Amino acid sequence: MSTTETSGTAGTGETRAGTAQAETETGTEAASAQAGNEAGAAQADTGAASAETGSSLSTAPREELTGGPVLGVIGWARWFWRQLTSMRVALILLLMLALAAVPGSLIPQNSVDDLKVRAWQEKNESWTPLFEKLQLFDVYSSVWFSAIYILLFVSLIGCIVPRTWQFVGQLRSRPPAAPGRLGRMPAYTTWRTEAAPEEVREAALALLKRRRFRAHTVGNAVSAEKGYLREVGNLIFHVALIVMLVAFAVGQLFKSEGGKLIVEGDGFSNTLTHYDDFRSGSLYDTDDLVPFTFMLDEFTGTYETNGPQRGTPRTFEAAVTWSQPGGKDQKSVIEVNKPLVVDGTKVYLLAHGYAPVVTVRDGKGKVVFNGAVPLLPIDANITSQGSIKVMDGYRDKNGKKTQLGFKAFFVPTFAGHGNGNMFSTFPAPDFPVLALTGYTGSLGVDSGLPQNVYQLDTTEMKQFKDEKGDPLAERLLQGETMKLPDGAGSITFEKEIKEWASFQISQSPGNGWALAGAVAAVAGLVGSLFIQRRRVWVRAVRGDDGVTVVEMAGLGRSESPKLPEELADLALTLHERTPTAPEPPAISGPPAAPEPPAASGPPNDSDDRSDPVEVSAEGAEK
Repeated sequence: MSTTETSGTAGTGETRAGTAQAETETGTEAASAQAGNEAGAAQADTGAASAETGSSLSTAPREELTGGPVLGVIGWARWFWRQLTSMRVALILLLMLALAAVPGSLIPQNSVDDLKVRAWQEKNESWTPLFEKLQLFDVYSSVWFSAIYILLFVSLIGCIVPRTWQFVGQLRSRPPAAPGRLGRMPAYTTWRTEAAPEEVREAALALLKRRRFRAHTVGNAVSAEKGYLREVGNLIFHVALIVMLVAFAVGQLFKSEGGKLIVEGDGFSNTLTHYDDFRSGSLYDTDDLVPFTFMLDEFTGTYETNGPQRGTPRTFEAAVTWSQPGGKDQKSVIEVNKPLVVDGTKVYLLAHGYAPVVTVRDGKGKVVFNGAVPLLPIDANITSQGSIKVMDGYRDKNGKKTQLGFKAFFVPTFAGHGNGNMFSTFPAPDFPVLALTGYTGSLGVDSGLPQNVYQLDTTEMKQFKDEKGDPLAERLLQGETMKLPDGAGSITFEKEIKEWASFQISQSPGNGWALAGAVAAVAGLVGSLFIQRRRVWVRAVRGDDGVTVVEMAGLGRSESPKLPEELADLALTLHERTPTAPEPPAISGPPAAPEPPAASGPPNDSDDRSDPVEVSAEGAEK
């Protein structure tokens, strides 16, 4: 029984021990699990922190971006104004304006020559609609050219006004005081003199003022500055550009310009009805036309007869007689680029050509037309073409009123024909030939539609036929006559050939201002490029030995190779007034005892009171 109890007791003890061991193991496992969980959490926190740090240091774009500051309407307006008034934008607009003017010089303009515009449109019918939409036939009055023009105007004004006030402030202020260390300046010199510091400064001040420096004394130094004309030239250049733009605008708004073709012996009166074509600005009043008249007495044209320049014009002169109401007749000669000027109105000579004299008779021999017919040149040798129109007074063989028309082709020096057409070899009328083709019917002048006087509308006309039924066309020499079939009459090429001249009568009030602005712009640009703004300082202080130390330095606002030369010239001139002091004589005697060596030990930072920047500057000087 005792054995059993003992065994049971032992078994119970073992059971309790096992239970305790299990509890211990369970606690250990729990502690380990808890520690592992805490370590994992810590590791997770560390990873999160590392990820956050990495994301903050990363240069890759984030998926979520925070919104920046909003400028608003006023902010955007200020930004746009600063960009518009910057020098960079002004130069870009100026370049754009120059490029925008290129089509105006390559493509015929309505404001210059309507006939050339129509001829260009007839030859390039496929391009005409596009060019009209882009306003390429009226470049200088187009919307896009005007936009560039106005933006450039505003940009220049916004650029000039603040710079002008800034420059005025610079003129009212004095040159700045001398810097602490003149040896750092790009141009520098120094010497010692026996003159007193006050004497040196007075001499330097007088010298600099005599050399047109703005100078004054500040402390122990004289400060001077020169070259303000550089900024003046820059401002003049920009103001001149504005003057040119204003002059151009005034000229376009208040201008008047018209053309007139006059045959020798005919005249012109400066009234609106006498112009062949007339254009004016939107603010021009036709009542402002200057009243005067002139008559073309004779046109003289000479040409080179030999050499590689054969046929080149040498003389183009139009002898005219002009007068104003109540005035006497005056004789003048109008040449190319030498206009006739009457109270601000200029009469320019533009072109010339020939006007053969023809006589048209009806079937009964009655003269129904006699006069000079201007023909338009089509090449350098003045090969010309045009039309002859007999509108009134003609009757056919039955006595019925009708009209006649002739297509005319004229060569001043006939040299045969090529590709079915005649051609000329020289612009002078050495061997003139007139080719004619006749028509009868209605000229269409009564339809109310505008018609070119140099072209023949054959829509309602019938061409004359010869005996063979072919179109009637003949070449006539001077004095010859072409007979019209069926007793319709005749046309005679008379022996007289007159010349005509084309004049441009213009009134441009802004031309003088534009010329003045161009000259001022060139002058201002030259000044801003070649004038250098620079400053000069002269310091004079008494040294420890009683000798005055003179320092001179110069600084340019921009790099200038002449600054050292100018400073050297000033220094030599000032040196004549304050010469270098002689060196003191050497004193003989026993050699001085050597100084004891410095005590060894760690360096004392408190003893080193030198400025590291100044020390490096001294090293640079040496």
